[in-house]
Amino acid sequence: MRLLLLILSGSVFLACTGKKASSDTVYFGGEIVNPSSEYVVLYKNDVILDSAKLDQNNRFAFSLKNIDEGLHHFDHLPEQQYVYLERGDSILIRLNTMAFDESLVFSGSNEEVNNFMIEMFLNYEDEERLVYAYYQLSPEDFSSKIDSLRGQKLAELEEFIVGEDLSEEAYSMAKATIDYNSFLYKEKYPFYHRKKTNEDTFHQLKGDFYGYRKNLDFNNLDLAYFKPYYDFMIHHFGNISYMNCVENCNSSKYLSKKNQLHLNRHKMTLIDSLVDVKELRDNLFRNVAMDYLLKVHETNKDCHAFIQEFESLSENDIHKEEIRGLYHSINNLQADKELPDLKLEDIDGNMISLKEMSKSNNTLFYFWTASQKRHFKNVLRHIDKISKKHPDFKFVGINLRTGRKQWENLIRENKLDTTNQYWSDNFNTVQAMLVIDNLNKCIISEDTVIVDGFANVFKSF
Repeated sequence: MRLLLLILSGSVFLACTGKKASSDTVYFGGEIVNPSSEYVVLYKNDVILDSAKLDQNNRFAFSLKNIDEGLHHFDHLPEQQYVYLERGDSILIRLNTMAFDESLVFSGSNEEVNNFMIEMFLNYEDEERLVYAYYQLSPEDFSSKIDSLRGQKLAELEEFIVGEDLSEEAYSMAKATIDYNSFLYKEKYPFYHRKKTNEDTFHQLKGDFYGYRKNLDFNNLDLAYFKPYYDFMIHHFGNISYMNCVENCNSSKYLSKKNQLHLNRHKMTLIDSLVDVKELRDNLFRNVAMDYLLKVHETNKDCHAFIQEFESLSENDIHKEEIRGLYHSINNLQADKELPDLKLEDIDGNMISLKEMSKSNNTLFYFWTASQKRHFKNVLRHIDKISKKHPDFKFVGINLRTGRKQWENLIRENKLDTTNQYWSDNFNTVQAMLVIDNLNKCIISEDTVIVDGFANVFKSF
């Protein structure tokens, strides 16, 4: 565990002692070093509770009455993270946006569960590389490794809470962080194992491999917006749907990447039959629809039929509008169409449209973000390499989810050509219009006309 001291002299929260106040009011505040936005926004699920502007010392404060206790999340664009709040809490945070998650530390009441969850979050980020190497193991050996890792974390949790005044709900949230991340590894195993070993068929997995499944709760409202739980549910329903189709549909064509309609209908039927909590149902339906449209990148009659089926099941009008918008954006990125009418900022703050950037040029638009340092370095090396092979092309970098000052600093530090680097403070608009589902995506155009709206920067060139 990290041992960090949080000092916020002069803050309105100096009275924080780690014990809960007697009132129903919740105080949540802190300090953000190197802020990337002027505001911190607090959410309960997908509902904004309040926003707070940073003061001259980069500090913020919320005072909330009669909150719904449990998991919340706060945004400081372009980043976000969880905070667990109960009535009477007084909680401080301190973080540095240059290492948002790594520097985040909580102090005050309920600091235990919050610090434990961020510690587990960072732990799993590091652990993923280790577990990826395990996927080549036999089912028995893989299961033993994952169970051992989970056991170590559960023991750490029990040791961590000794003497702490932790509510049953807070303990359950901390335990769920461990459980569902571990269960997720097992849901991924058959697919990752076959990929790593190049085996033709899936292993027959014994019942105890998925032993946790008999105790799964598909209707836990408290976890409906919790990433480990939600990610597990996505892969669980994908796994079950795929395996059921392999056994019962008797046609490999339904499992082709080029024919996703059949498999995704399986997923929606399964979710509809097992999940009753509206919020989780709607979020899972949204994920299936997103996944389908982003895999096929088409706007044909199958897509139209699928959207109609999705809309008949989903009760969330915002999700329905979002899926229609995605369908519209995918349609606008089809070959031979004009580039979308999107404007971005250049290094001097001028607004330049995509069409202006690409006029009279063969152009490749690629994407990067400050938070993905390895990808950033890799894509820069690749662009340098292919630009020498294709001098007839213009290579335009579009930054995502990075504060403007940090973007400018990275351009200078890496000696990038400022005439071919652009930024926007509205990531959601850029993502939606250009359908950015991963950072390896690129868009290729010829004199403002799209050649390939869904190319891969590392594979298409």
